[in-house]
Amino acid sequence: MTENSQIPIEIQQIIAPEDAYSYRVVPYAINNQKYLCYTDAEDLEKLQNELQVILNLSIELTTEKSELVDTLLSKNYRISSIQEAEAISYTQDFLEKILMTAKSIGSSDVHFEPFEEKCRVRYRLDGKLKEQFYIPIDEYPIIINKIKNRASLDISQNRLPQDGRISMQIGTNEFDIRVSTLRTLHGESIVLRILSKDTSTINLADLGFTEEELKTYREAIKNPNGIVLISGPTGSGKTTTLYATLKLLNEASTKILTIEDPIEYTLEGVNQVQLREDIGLDFPSAMRTFLRQDPDVIMVGEIRDVKTANMAIRAALTGHLVLSTIHTNSAWATVSRLIDMGVPPFLIASTLNISVAQRLVRKLCTICKKETSINVEEFPKSYKIPDDLKTHYIAEGCQACHHTGYSGRMALYEIIPITKELQTAIKAEHLEIDNYLSHNNIPQLKDHATRLIKEGITSLDEVFSLLVH
Repeated sequence: MTENSQIPIEIQQIIAPEDAYSYRVVPYAINNQKYLCYTDAEDLEKLQNELQVILNLSIELTTEKSELVDTLLSKNYRISSIQEAEAISYTQDFLEKILMTAKSIGSSDVHFEPFEEKCRVRYRLDGKLKEQFYIPIDEYPIIINKIKNRASLDISQNRLPQDGRISMQIGTNEFDIRVSTLRTLHGESIVLRILSKDTSTINLADLGFTEEELKTYREAIKNPNGIVLISGPTGSGKTTTLYATLKLLNEASTKILTIEDPIEYTLEGVNQVQLREDIGLDFPSAMRTFLRQDPDVIMVGEIRDVKTANMAIRAALTGHLVLSTIHTNSAWATVSRLIDMGVPPFLIASTLNISVAQRLVRKLCTICKKETSINVEEFPKSYKIPDDLKTHYIAEGCQACHHTGYSGRMALYEIIPITKELQTAIKAEHLEIDNYLSHNNIPQLKDHATRLIKEGITSLDEVFSLLVH
């Protein structure tokens, strides 16, 4: 086996990641019911006997170079660190192990997906899904029932979608898990969203704003009234930006109310309300109640319809600062979306303080990224390559980044403050503002994507879709 070979998940999962690192053993094939494994240990007989007892499987070890074992471990068994993995005390419950592993390696979602003969478990890491386990299809109902039990869902209901929540604790680290079930052809698919309660590491200055953008954004949120809208697709980091904003606004002299679905972080000093549409507590009804609670700042999880939009505008007109998200492709498209919903343009012009669009992109691993010359064929045909862009960096992969070529993510922002000139344009529904953006040096997502390519922070592949627009 070469260091670039991918171990099949069915074989990989016979040993837990922390055990693989601890014993320095990597299974790579199965032959006549015997699992073939690489190791760089010296005493093969002793290790083989110990593994057979621990795993209750027939094992055959082969000595390999330490460099190959290191590479295969880092590529196939992802843990945040050996020390952290050893500190976690896993129970015999497979579900507990899956959830704790997901949390320890920084996964945002866990997907359980049933098929005809088996169920696969995938983790979302840095925005990308990676297969982690396979579960025999006859054992899958046991896992489903355990999840439903923990989330207080109806075990007997497997035809209709259900939503629930699980609270977990690893040492001193508490976190919640949002559970969503959906009936598919071969059984119920379940997605678990890991929600961190810790906001200590969330700061506006660390999210990806440029210095000028941060200054502009801070000025907009310091207004005592008006609307701040953040747009982008699902998983683009909108909620994290909102919480970083609330954290900055959270003072003893300010009352903040939020209505969310779900509550992803908990903020001391902020009054947070969970959306409950099943009992009539939706965004518009919550907003009506909020206005009688004497708040200074209101955060609405998402503007989904004209009722919510009108309530947000009403709150802004009566002296409140309203923060929310909306699903659009760019900062200026937010205005078009509100008009399409049926919101009068003059109300948008008089209440909207700033419109923000954002995306999350993976950052290249600083250890293994490789510089290469520009190939025009690799860029979108509609994209004009800047004259000063002669080289760019590509993802290679190494042990430090688990052979993905990337390490961590950052946000890209497009920020449009609503000036008097734009207010006039909105009222007249003149929504073509490319010349305005260019004249006022307001960078768009495409411009930031180009900057990150030039600086070697991310790759062309990662921001290709942003360059098309």
